[in-house]
Amino acid sequence: MGSYVIDSELFRDQFSTEVSRRIFSDANTVQKWLDIEAALARVQARLGIIPAAAAAEIERVARVELLDLPAMKKEMDRTSHPIVPLLRAIQKLCDGDAGEYVHWGATTQDIMDTGTVMQVREILDEIEGGMRILLGHVLALAEGHRDTVMAGRSHGQQALPITFGFKAAGWAAEIERNLDRIRDMRPRVLIGQFSGAVGTLAALGDQGDAVQKGLLAELGLQVPAITWHTSRDSVAELMCTLAICASTLGKMAHEVYSLQKTEFAELEEPFSPGKVGSSTMPHKRNPPACEGIVALARVVKGSAALGIETMLADHERDKIVLQMEREFLGRTCCMVDAAVRKTAAVMRGLTVRPENMTRNLGLQKGLLMSEPVMFALSERFGKQEAHEMVYELCMQAFEEGTPLKDALLAHPLIGGQLKPAEIDRMLDPAGYTGMAGVFVDRVVASGSARLSRAEERAAA
Repeated sequence: MGSYVIDSELFRDQFSTEVSRRIFSDANTVQKWLDIEAALARVQARLGIIPAAAAAEIERVARVELLDLPAMKKEMDRTSHPIVPLLRAIQKLCDGDAGEYVHWGATTQDIMDTGTVMQVREILDEIEGGMRILLGHVLALAEGHRDTVMAGRSHGQQALPITFGFKAAGWAAEIERNLDRIRDMRPRVLIGQFSGAVGTLAALGDQGDAVQKGLLAELGLQVPAITWHTSRDSVAELMCTLAICASTLGKMAHEVYSLQKTEFAELEEPFSPGKVGSSTMPHKRNPPACEGIVALARVVKGSAALGIETMLADHERDKIVLQMEREFLGRTCCMVDAAVRKTAAVMRGLTVRPENMTRNLGLQKGLLMSEPVMFALSERFGKQEAHEMVYELCMQAFEEGTPLKDALLAHPLIGGQLKPAEIDRMLDPAGYTGMAGVFVDRVVASGSARLSRAEERAAA
């Protein structure tokens, strides 16, 4: 096992994806730095700050495959600096004196912050894409099980009937809100950094503004109103949003985990022959995918606190918070991407067992339906009195293990008021799901429209 699970050959796919690992790889990190240096040279050449020939040469060599990364790492260790070894390597690759013009007017944090933002943009595209796939699977569950009646539960106990489609629609609505959160934060998070040593761009004189705007336009990033070298609220927002998204996924997975318990057996994560639940108990059908998603969600939640911690930065530059970000930002993004993909796989292949849902509806022999009975009796005895009457009958039926119908018919006042057929209608869970179907239809329409718009944008 590697020193960290994302680096482990054995465990890495449980905590990341191949795509997320590529996005935050050393090669992609350095390539982002090179892309920024090349774009900076192009813009400065257009503005007449550096020679056009120098910019062309810088762009020619700005390819990570031309660099010796192990040698660069040794230089980073020797100099205790991440970007100076890169600049020296570029200078060696350039013909003539072109290397003298690389990084003109920039500071290290400009390159590193902007490179990180470009990586965040890539991973957000992946996460959003995965969440739309997940949304499609969950909407299909909601629509397909719009009228599949099951027990709704509160405080861990059976409460009133709902439908599984209603439960899935609740998940879908939360996923939609998370997609909104990601969309809304993009302009605040995908913002470039080019401000110079202390944020004033003094080295570029009156051309600093033009260089900044030109560079960030080249890179497709927002232009900041002022430097954010030590204003890390955008990083904090990113971490908090990712933590919210991961918590949604963790909640969904934990619900499947709970309802897969033997005593419930209402749901089961995808199972295929060869999937082993135990090294010693051959009968076990465990939910390892859901357990992994919940674990990821719990770890990611800790990153929200770390993201907020980086807001406490010192003066105009502070490497302490940058070192913190280097540890948690990439791994958090990798974990969220993994959680999204795993949750989508669970929902795509989820086994739903309506027969067990029906069985569980009858576990309490009618007690689940105490509310409709109470409201029916309220018309005759008043709400508070009816509650007291039904409460006493329910407690008695629970302790004695008798059906609620029998207790109602045996009651001297109630038995004469309600006919057996009327009680049967009251105790039918399928007749007391309220507006569950309407709410499902509403969420399915909203989510389907969102996915259609996304497809249209992709086609365009």
